[in-house]
Amino acid sequence: MGVFREYHNTGKDRSQEDRRRHRELVEDAIKKNIGDIIAEENIIGQNKEKKIKIPIKGIKEYRFIHGINGQGVSTGTGEEQRGDRITKKQRQLGQGNGDQAGNNEGEDIYETEITIEDLVNYLFENLDLPFMERKKLSQLETERTFKKSGYKRKGVPPRFAKKRTVVEKIKRKKAYIRSHEDLDDDKRFPFHNEDIRYYRVKEEQRRESNAVVICIMDTSGSMDQTKKYLARSFYFLLYQFILMKYQNIEIVFIAHSTTAKEVTEDEFFHKGESGGTYISSGYGKALKVIEERYDPSYWNVYCFHCSDGDNWREDNERAVENAKKLCQICNLFGYGEIKSTNFSVMKSLYTKSLKEYNNFSLVIISKKEDIWPSFKKMLENDKEG
Repeated sequence: MGVFREYHNTGKDRSQEDRRRHRELVEDAIKKNIGDIIAEENIIGQNKEKKIKIPIKGIKEYRFIHGINGQGVSTGTGEEQRGDRITKKQRQLGQGNGDQAGNNEGEDIYETEITIEDLVNYLFENLDLPFMERKKLSQLETERTFKKSGYKRKGVPPRFAKKRTVVEKIKRKKAYIRSHEDLDDDKRFPFHNEDIRYYRVKEEQRRESNAVVICIMDTSGSMDQTKKYLARSFYFLLYQFILMKYQNIEIVFIAHSTTAKEVTEDEFFHKGESGGTYISSGYGKALKVIEERYDPSYWNVYCFHCSDGDNWREDNERAVENAKKLCQICNLFGYGEIKSTNFSVMKSLYTKSLKEYNNFSLVIISKKEDIWPSFKKMLENDKEG
């Protein structure tokens, strides 16, 4: 039989609390499964308003349900008599076993829809760019805010203070009654122009630090489709993080094989290339962009590179030297290596040659489940510079 809560007319929506609790359970499930969600290929390159479907295990959509048998209670055939014992075989009736099909419901998978924008809100609520410094601004970049600061007699209609106006009328009425004892307190006492109040608004300007994020990706032939997908997934997270957390940040996209070039956002996430690998070309291009447009004395510079670590041997020394230069001028230089094996020449060279730079961060991404932990590790760099 259906089980219903006894109704009490309290004037409140009884289902509101149930809906709130269900929403919290869904949000909690999304947060717990966030690593698997962001590893799905269908979210890369999507517009922030695009809705994606997310399967969430262990949550049922709220609905009326019939009572569920408690522990130790089983369903019989209808021919049982008082005092009969339920056997183990009867208790297992209806449950699937081995290759046999059962008739009991399995684990519930609740499917919900969420926008990319909502998803990144869950992801990045506790993350920030490390080593963000308040550097001298090359141009004034501010965020204007307006805060209420008292009341005044004249103003514009949008700032009309209703409650304060009523308070002023009451104060005037009480003062009038004290000086005119014959006035009936219930007599109509209209508003007067001197009662009207408007909010006094104080404008504040908050200084923003100039910052640029340079994304470098290896698009050479050794970066197969799987590796390029992992790299783009990492950068997609980084890109969405920047858009959400910071207003005054510029983003530069650089793709390299044996040569490097600055590309558009669309080309960076969707266009592939081939050929050999000179990692130094990507770093050299980044250094040139910084020199020409982003003076480190005025800008916070963040540089990230994703590669499989395969490089032309004659280029290794030049790549390390350029990496050192990036460490010297960047707030953070992050290197994400897309590898299917543990050994890597570039990883070994960077670990040995860049260990003195506290603002250098290296992560390894071997499979899609590594994307989110690696991303967090790189941005949660808590070394002291």
